[in-house]
Amino acid sequence: MTRRLVIAIDGPSGSGKSSTSKGVAQRLGLAYLDTGAMYRAVTCAFLDAGVDPSDADKVVAATVGADLEISTDPADQWVRVNGEDVTQRIREQEVSAKVSAVSTLPACRANLVERQRAIIDAAPDGIVAEGRDITTVVAPDADLRVLLTADPEVRMARRNLDLGGDVDKAILTDQVLRRDRDDSTLVNFTTAADGVVHLDGTYLTLPETIDAIVELVQGR
Repeated sequence: MTRRLVIAIDGPSGSGKSSTSKGVAQRLGLAYLDTGAMYRAVTCAFLDAGVDPSDADKVVAATVGADLEISTDPADQWVRVNGEDVTQRIREQEVSAKVSAVSTLPACRANLVERQRAIIDAAPDGIVAEGRDITTVVAPDADLRVLLTADPEVRMARRNLDLGGDVDKAILTDQVLRRDRDDSTLVNFTTAADGVVHLDGTYLTLPETIDAIVELVQGR
């Protein structure tokens, strides 16, 4: 790398954006930020505090007050909230089922967006940041902005593999389609905004998707 580079990648659940973003970061020698992990970590915080997900004021308070630490090393991912390592826990069903309580509240999103921008600004060589609103809200001036999508059935199949390959379809539907529906009330991550490249990864392998984004970077 000869200059600082920021790449923003958005997409729906199961589109492959996390694996792709880590792969692009490793290929280009950049940091990596999984913003979804931050929402999930805050979910752990409000659950640990005994907060009901429907109590918006307390969910916001838990978010704002959370001591949140997250790795930006694509080869060593971890996240801590209030001193607790929740790296494995944030992928559990309980957290997946409740994370929309954070992601659908504007005050929570505003607080986490501010933290995400600080992390992006602090990356000395650059960063690949992925989530729902990175291309439009968090880093609209990124050097490259990509919306990565895939057909719903493909996305659910990929999420099933991520979770061990034997997950009930109702759980998959909740984790993928229901979460997309909830989050879309505040953020558009299904249609590329102006200046955002739309990449359909339905029929692409992970290496092919990484290659496609690296080629886009090189083309800039």
